[in-house]
Amino acid sequence: MTPPCGLAWAVASLIIHKFPRLWVKPGKGPKWELNRRTGMITLFEYRRKKVTEKRAPFQEFDAYINTTPDRQGLPMNGLSLEHRYEDIRIFFGDIQPPDRNTQQLCALWDFIQNYMDTSRPLPDAPLFEEHRRNDPTTAEHDQATGRNPRYWIDMDEDTFKKEQMLMRSRVNVINTFSRTNLMAQYVEYRV
Repeated sequence: MTPPCGLAWAVASLIIHKFPRLWVKPGKGPKWELNRRTGMITLFEYRRKKVTEKRAPFQEFDAYINTTPDRQGLPMNGLSLEHRYEDIRIFFGDIQPPDRNTQQLCALWDFIQNYMDTSRPLPDAPLFEEHRRNDPTTAEHDQATGRNPRYWIDMDEDTFKKEQMLMRSRVNVINTFSRTNLMAQYVEYRV
């Protein structure tokens, strides 16, 4: 019994270490793009060696919280954007994994809306620190408010942890479901 197991292990080890391309394939590219400059959302589809793109304006998308059961049957919530008129769907499970709580998903939706709104500065997050000066609205805002261009970069560890705790506490009090529906100016709802 031991020689067949040892042989199987040796073959598998050889393939993993000497021929990784047989079992690991590099990613083809991005799945989707939210473009703040153009206000467009692009979905990329990869078939064989051909890439097709589907594009639509951000304001034509609706956000949905999708609820599906986990293995124990408990509800798990995920955020998706779905286009009203075409078959374009983006599931944000890679960014925010499904969770029983909806507050994180509402915070992500707020973040996406704030990111795509060019009349407002970029959300103040470490992710956008290096790009703030390239966005005209954000650069103007930062200059008017005197924001340190290296706010997140120069922050010490203790202050960063306090900022993280503050951000998490703001997520827990988001009132998304009780706010005015801003999309009502773009769409006519029918029941």
